[in-house]
Amino acid sequence: MTAPADNPCTRCGACCASFRVDFAREECEDAGGRVPSGLVVEVNDHTCRMRGTDHARPRCAALVGRVGERAWCGIYEWRPSPCREFGARSPLGLGDDACERARARHGLPPLSA
Repeated sequence: MTAPADNPCTRCGACCASFRVDFAREECEDAGGRVPSGLVVEVNDHTCRMRGTDHARPRCAALVGRVGERAWCGIYEWRPSPCREFGARSPLGLGDDACERARARHGLPPLSA
């Protein structure tokens, strides 16, 4: 399954260049999960992190393209749970608080604008 064309995440990418992404080791490919192991940094015996998201200026290694113009997740179908749970849209079709903070960090207008 791929992201719907009208999904603002298929052209934004601000969240992928704003937050650290930690998740359970079981989600990693080498532990039976789906997140490609080459994009993962082991934090401890139970936790992994998407490579690049713990830098001072985070940018997930799976992010493709230019933030705010045409950006997308290169592993959308296999992305970890924090990425699946991140809410770009509220029930009204507007960005949630974390989405809006990420967009603001990159000089992008709120989705509600």
